Amino acid sequence: MRCSWALKEEMWQYHDLEWGKPTHDEQKHYEFLVLEGAQAGLSWSTILNKRDGYRKVFKGFDPAKVARFTSRDVEKALLDAGIVRNRQKVESAVNNARMFLKLQDELGSFDDFIWGFVDGEPVVNKWRSGSQIPATSKHSDALSAELKRRGFKFVGSTIMYAHLQACGLVNDHLTSCWRWREVQR
Repeated sequence: MRCSWALKEEMWQYHDLEWGKPTHDEQKHYEFLVLEGAQAGLSWSTILNKRDGYRKVFKGFDPAKVARFTSRDVEKALLDAGIVRNRQKVESAVNNARMFLKLQDELGSFDDFIWGFVDGEPVVNKWRSGSQIPATSKHSDALSAELKRRGFKFVGSTIMYAHLQACGLVNDHLTSCWRWREVQR
C-alpha cells in the first residue's frame, strides 16, 4: 500500500523511488528548493509534469550555472512553457542559487546546514492517515526563518516542510505504506 496522496499513476514513481529517501546531494537540495518554491499555490503533480522543463531551463539544477543568470536569461525562462512562468518564482530560483552558493562558501555544505535542523537524523513520524500529517513543523519553522535571514526567497515554513519530506529529513510516509520502513534503511 502507498501513501494516500500517491493514488494516481503519475505519482507512483516519485513516491516509490524518491519521496522521503534521505539525500545528502547538494544539487538535489537545490533542485528541490526550485521545485518546491515553484509548487507554491499549485499541485505537486503540475510541478512533476514540468520537472524536465525545469531541468532544462535551470541547467540541470546546477546552482553555479543558475547563479550566473542575467535578466535576459530570466526573460528567456519566462517564455518557456516547460515551467511555471511566474516571474517571482523564476527570479527566486536565481536568487536562491546565489544564496545557496554563498551559504556553501560560508559553511562548506548546504547538506550539513539543512541536516543540522534535524540533528543529522531523519525525523521518523508514525502517521496512520494523511490527515495527521502537518503542513509545518518546528524544524521547518526554524529552517524557513534561517533561510529568509540569509536572503532566500519562496522558503516559507510550508515549502520547507515539503522540502524536508521530499529529501528524507522527515519520514512522513504513512505507517501502512511499504516505503515507511524502506526509507529508514
